[in-house]
Amino acid sequence: MSYPIRPKKSLGQNFLVDGNVLHNIAEALDLAPGDTVLEIGPGTGVLTELLQPRVARLIAVEIDRNLAALLRSRFAGVDNFTLVEGDILEMEPMLLAGEQPLRVVGNIPYYITSQIIFHFFDRRRNLVDMALLMQREVAERIAAGPGDPDYGILAVMSRTFAEAEILLRVPRTVFKPQPGVDSALVRWRFHDRHTRTLADEGLYRRLVRTAFGQRRKMMRKSLRDRFNLEALAAFDLTRRPEELDVADWLAMANALAAAAPARP
Repeated sequence: MSYPIRPKKSLGQNFLVDGNVLHNIAEALDLAPGDTVLEIGPGTGVLTELLQPRVARLIAVEIDRNLAALLRSRFAGVDNFTLVEGDILEMEPMLLAGEQPLRVVGNIPYYITSQIIFHFFDRRRNLVDMALLMQREVAERIAAGPGDPDYGILAVMSRTFAEAEILLRVPRTVFKPQPGVDSALVRWRFHDRHTRTLADEGLYRRLVRTAFGQRRKMMRKSLRDRFNLEALAAFDLTRRPEELDVADWLAMANALAAAAPARP
């Protein structure tokens, strides 16, 4: 494949250039003819070209002005394609989708991976699933379970809002320019099985972040300065955060919410 536009290092651009891998990604997404799909960072449109015929509507968000012009020309006259130029982190996905159930896919810059993930976690209403191609190390942290050294905030929040899995592992050699690490495609299938019983989502997030901010400490030490430990008397606070599963975090957050408010 040849590209008329040079990738910009400032935007973390690495174009996926292997046709077989592109087809494998398109197949792994398991798209349906009635789907509305939001593609983050379509770049030159090589994956876009595979997704567009499979869905009812494809919304592509591209921040690079030159790439946006290329996409506008490449998909001119395609009825189910909409190009939105700008930064996805400054947009409300459901407004773009007209409040329709939405599926998200993207080959995203490594340096804003966590920002994009949490942007959509915060805006998950009507979000069916999300599949992002990212640095393999980050993907493994997302897929980690309790007791795993990689288990942390990303894993807990992913398990809270969705079922997350690694769909594909992608070698660095299929990108141009070639990054220094391998990639992986992660998919989240969103649900509310946990959050429907959660009394205070903001408190829940503060609890998890505070504990993992000092992950080597026992919970009673990492939480004592910000939370009412008396409300957590029923829990074993000698454990460290990587030992707790989502059910533990939910129970602790609800116990805190039912007692005195957290300390500022």
